[in-house]
Amino acid sequence: MKNIILYSLALLGFFSNNLLWSAEKPPNIVLIFADDLGYADLGCFGSTTIRTPNIDSLARDGIKLTNFHVPQAVCSASRTALLSGCYPNRVGILGALGPNSKNGIKDAENLLPEYLKKVGYSTAIFGKWHLGDSAQYSPLRHGFDTYFGLPYSNDMWPNHPTAKNFPPLPLRQDDKVLELNPDQSKLTGWYTDRSVKFIEANKNKPFFLYMPHSMPHVPIYASEKFKGKSNQGLYGDVIEEIDASVGTILETLKKHSLDKNTLVIFTSDNGPWLSYGHHAGSKGMLREGKGTEFEGGVRVPFVARWPGKIPASVTSNEPTMTIDLLPTLVGYAGRVVQAEPKIDGKNISAIIEAKPNAKSPQEAYYFYWGDALHAVTSGKWKLHFPHPYLHIIEGGSDGKPGKSEIRKIELSLFDLDADITESKNVADQNPDVVKKLQILGDKIREELGDSLTGKKGSKLR
Repeated sequence: MKNIILYSLALLGFFSNNLLWSAEKPPNIVLIFADDLGYADLGCFGSTTIRTPNIDSLARDGIKLTNFHVPQAVCSASRTALLSGCYPNRVGILGALGPNSKNGIKDAENLLPEYLKKVGYSTAIFGKWHLGDSAQYSPLRHGFDTYFGLPYSNDMWPNHPTAKNFPPLPLRQDDKVLELNPDQSKLTGWYTDRSVKFIEANKNKPFFLYMPHSMPHVPIYASEKFKGKSNQGLYGDVIEEIDASVGTILETLKKHSLDKNTLVIFTSDNGPWLSYGHHAGSKGMLREGKGTEFEGGVRVPFVARWPGKIPASVTSNEPTMTIDLLPTLVGYAGRVVQAEPKIDGKNISAIIEAKPNAKSPQEAYYFYWGDALHAVTSGKWKLHFPHPYLHIIEGGSDGKPGKSEIRKIELSLFDLDADITESKNVADQNPDVVKKLQILGDKIREELGDSLTGKKGSKLR
């Protein structure tokens, strides 16, 4: 009798543990990262000309963050922040790395896919990597099981409109080159097809799917199915094809009953590259665009859906940034980010889940251009330190850049809640706020440096 009782208790423990595991099963994560998308290019962010019903559905069924930022408005630096949880300056990646770059993401950095892989996730990247193109910087060395796409930006090829010294552009499958100078009108479709196959192959275990689209970075291309179908020319065609790709991913998740336990995020690496005129997106009311640390460059659309976890049709204007996604997603996977090496991001799950009174866990966010500290935000306030910036006088046409000039902004304070256009300097009226933000600026200069003031950072890796 005693043995029967013990056996029964053991079975009860077994089933209880499995039920608990099932209830706490970590979510699948799909992270879709557009390239150079304008803040106002999506229907759910105000576009009236580009149709994005699938991305809009993520906002309708989940949350929209209207105050979400990147720390540098350029390719490699932005992706570094996303995957490392660090300001890119801290880990030594600035700007946009070119072909055969001697720099790249270091082995010592713990990237998001590495954390997830350690707890049983299958991991894949289909799209643009841009954290170093040599073998030592391969995605396969940094947490991804499989990779298909471009090692850097799609304009870094012999057909660039102004720079003719780029080598042929490689399309890679894992660490093998499949072809050179691929037909770019097929990229979005290729990324989508492989994503579907990856989801289907890993439907019985947790997976992390990272889709950093090559588009709408110039040169822009749409497939024959979408070419000429939008109300905003080729650029609109490109965005509507990306939206259709999102729709295919959502349909695949639903088909395999994965949608209820999958967190889907859609955002962008920076704002629109305004120099390219009608081949660039819309910044809406924001000031400037890609290549600047004004809101048009660093504020990007963000939508996320996770049925049962994120309430439907909610919006948050709490300040957040891509550096915060790593600790947040690692937390959802049941892990805690290790103390060393230090990261800058903090968990924003309370904001993403629209918890009552959820606030940003960060005292401030910092915005660099290269190694120069341009601005700091804290709450609704944004302080620009004196710095030069590139202003687009006239956008180009048909894939060619337009006219630009260097301008300079002096010390300027903006109330982003009242003045999202960054057009009214209120520094004189708020000296205490200016002083507080200057102190925060001095603090980050100690760690990350600032070429504008000649400060060398003490915490650079």
